[in-house]
Amino acid sequence: MDIMCESNGLSDFSCNAISWGLYLGYFLLIGSIVAIAGLFLWNAMQDTKLLIRSAAGAGILVVLFGISFGLSDGKLSNAAIAAGVDETSSKLIGGGLTMFYIVFFIAIIGLVYSEINKALK
Repeated sequence: MDIMCESNGLSDFSCNAISWGLYLGYFLLIGSIVAIAGLFLWNAMQDTKLLIRSAAGAGILVVLFGISFGLSDGKLSNAAIAAGVDETSSKLIGGGLTMFYIVFFIAIIGLVYSEINKALK
């Protein structure tokens, strides 16, 4: 019996079921990533405009993250210092949060606009 299973009071069967469940989950995750990439490439080869639009969208997200990263500060709180977060990590976290808020509000504005536009037609 594994030490982790033994310390948590799990039987051999339970420990093996958890292990095989994790293996199955990893296999399904990798399979879905491969399928997504494969189907994207298949569709991109058939329609090159899709590839250009996707690259433009990814470029916009990279530029938006650069702006968000530039806007964030690297201030550290006492809790962050205790957790071992350095200034660069704090700036990355702040940039990610700022980007999330910007994209979230753009999505809300887009939803409101599309609903108003649909109601007026």
